[in-house]
Amino acid sequence: MLVHSVFFWLKENLSEKEVELFRNELGNLGQIPEVEKLYIGKPAPTSKRPVIDDSYDFCLTVVLENVSAHDKYQESDIHLEFIEKCSQLWERVKIYDAE
Repeated sequence: MLVHSVFFWLKENLSEKEVELFRNELGNLGQIPEVEKLYIGKPAPTSKRPVIDDSYDFCLTVVLENVSAHDKYQESDIHLEFIEKCSQLWERVKIYDAE
């Protein structure tokens, strides 16, 4: 199993429509055949502690079978379309992959 966690910091002053587009396009990534599970979230309202970074706007967690499935996911037309449609909406992206 490979867990692909992606944190997005969106640009300031996006319209509600742009944020909704981004959220919907994230959801479309679940259509990629290699995706076993997909979760989309925003920072939880947990108590502030020095070890918590809640500065991001969206978190995408994708569960894939293995590295090979991850590589196919990365090359998928759906994934590439997501990047094309939405990359202008984010300021920063950070990825953590775990086996």
